[in-house]
Amino acid sequence: MASLLFPLSSGIFVSRPDHTSTRISSPCSTSSRFPAVSVLHKQVATRRLRLCCPAAQSEQLSYRTAGVDIDAGNELVRRIQKLNPQIGGFSGFVPFGDSYLVAGTDGVGTKLKLAFDLHKHDTIGIDLVAMSVNDIITSGAKPLFFLDYYATGKLDVDVAEAVVKGIVEGCKQSDCTLLGGETAEMPGFYSPGEYDVAGFAVGAVKKEAVIDGSCIQEGDVLLGFASSGVHSNGFSLVRKILEVSNTDLGDQTPWGSGTFGDALLAPTIIYVQRLLSLIDIADVKGVVHITGGGFPENIPRVVPKDKDLGFRIERASWEIPPLFQWLQSAGNVAESEMFRTFNMGVGMLLIVDKESVSAALKHDPEAFVMGEVVAGRGVNIV
Repeated sequence: MASLLFPLSSGIFVSRPDHTSTRISSPCSTSSRFPAVSVLHKQVATRRLRLCCPAAQSEQLSYRTAGVDIDAGNELVRRIQKLNPQIGGFSGFVPFGDSYLVAGTDGVGTKLKLAFDLHKHDTIGIDLVAMSVNDIITSGAKPLFFLDYYATGKLDVDVAEAVVKGIVEGCKQSDCTLLGGETAEMPGFYSPGEYDVAGFAVGAVKKEAVIDGSCIQEGDVLLGFASSGVHSNGFSLVRKILEVSNTDLGDQTPWGSGTFGDALLAPTIIYVQRLLSLIDIADVKGVVHITGGGFPENIPRVVPKDKDLGFRIERASWEIPPLFQWLQSAGNVAESEMFRTFNMGVGMLLIVDKESVSAALKHDPEAFVMGEVVAGRGVNIV
């Protein structure tokens, strides 16, 4: 029986097949296609849990109804591309001898609101480091140093210290140096007790070792790395779902793993050491950091624009964590919107040559096969 496909404007398809198959083809050699300067935009069977949660909303929630317009963000990128056609990757590149310096910048978004409510600030710094270093390692670059920006209306030294402790821990996990930062006290600009943070990471990779997606081809295999939860994207929708479902951050989760606050503030996983060690073992052709925009906005970015290639993802190849199941049910969120907003339990995706799959899984048994590269553009979840 054929799958039913539901196309979205962003290029993702969600389907429900009775049977799926895979197709494998031969590898190709690596090459580099980076310009001198680029700018950052910025087990396994499916098991549905019966989760106790408030009755689903009659009106479907989405990232847009929660106040975030992904399409507007994409339009901004298109306009910026007219000024600088080289943007679009996960990080920016500058030639430096026989290497590239690779840079990325990001923040933590409205996950900060949960930290404010819970008065818990010691893991926000880990999130901040993760968002930038996970971007620059998609090129195979090793992070070298990190800088941070911390802004608040009135400086609370204890809170700022807790945030910086998290940044230090994130730098330790990614084996990079916290080079410095800026603390800005801006009276009247932020609400009492609130702050914002931004991070900047710089790494390096040899030119011959750059992972640029240029040799991705039909039949290459997709490997997934599990996430720790929502990571640091989609929290405007998360907060809206908590609001409409009358759920408090201190409430126990129905799947029995602490409170909602615990689950939602779990720090973003830093994949640096794990990915760099795997690159030495397997022929990794592309790496995707699943962040804002979820699967359809992030995965296609790894393929060169001149290649007519897409991705077929097996929906049953990993178990979607109960947190995402609860969010979908409590917020009455369409599955296509879930995949466009959240990482759905997959924090990083690798495209590897078929001949490397066995070695990769032997080296990293927690990774899982989740699909393949196919002809035609877009992301097809079946």
